[in-house]
Amino acid sequence: MAVENCTVFTDFILLGLSGRQDVQQGLFVLFLLVYGITVVANLGMILLISMDARLHTPMYYFLSNLSFCDVCYSSSVSPKMLADFLSEQKKIAYNLCVVQMLFGAFADAECVMLSVMAYDRYVAICKPLLYKTAMSRRVCIQLVATAYTAGFMDMAIFTYCTIRLSFCNSNIINHFFCDLPPLLAISTSDTATSEIAMTVSCSCLVGSSIITVLLSYSYIITTIIRMKSAAGRCKAFSSCASHLTAVAVFYGTLLFMYFRPNSSYSMDTDKMASVFYTVVIPMLNPLIYSLRNKDVKGALKKVVVTKLCSG
Repeated sequence: MAVENCTVFTDFILLGLSGRQDVQQGLFVLFLLVYGITVVANLGMILLISMDARLHTPMYYFLSNLSFCDVCYSSSVSPKMLADFLSEQKKIAYNLCVVQMLFGAFADAECVMLSVMAYDRYVAICKPLLYKTAMSRRVCIQLVATAYTAGFMDMAIFTYCTIRLSFCNSNIINHFFCDLPPLLAISTSDTATSEIAMTVSCSCLVGSSIITVLLSYSYIITTIIRMKSAAGRCKAFSSCASHLTAVAVFYGTLLFMYFRPNSSYSMDTDKMASVFYTVVIPMLNPLIYSLRNKDVKGALKKVVVTKLCSG
């Protein structure tokens, strides 16, 4: 299409999760509750780890950064989604759409952070005598910095692909937030390059993270099987249980989102999966770690008892 015939859109219209007003009101209440739990639980986890000296270890340092990522990328989506439930016209400015995509870097950082946590468990269980040296404070900071750098580099590619797109025929996005796949669906540009860039970028980041997790846990499982003490095997497995649960939920959703066959692609299915990894998973992560982790439960109990006694 010629440039002079192209209508320049300054904003997009999000179709959201449902067009029915009565359903939207119910969804507003539900997701307001979910978002409230997400913010309180994750910020509470960060505060708890900073307050309790027993949690000043590499594993909980990574966990506090995981909670930070959860709050950031959930907050990039949920407030706008909640506002749209109560609005007749679900508009989002083009610039805000780009900013919303940039905040998706925290989701990518979380992907890498989970693999970093798997490596931490590998060193703790398979090489316990070298743990303090291999996971020194400097190394931990470098690993976290790598996770954030990888996340923002991946999302920079997504954002660049978005900026290059033209939208001449429609500005209606069949989604509840700005994501590259639904934007590609309404673009009048040649999207082949953007699709290749998105596939390669996602494959590198997610693929390398999954390989790190699989390799780490293959060594961990082998080491646990070789342990002679049943109590030792139980302790080693319990230290990985929460992380394994978080990994299964996050990577399972991500693989379903971006690596299923094109023939099975459905925008409605895509939206449901997006709800899960942008809204539900950030709420589940702190609950998984607090309910299945003895140290976190002990620290939480200590804080509650201290506050009650001081009160």
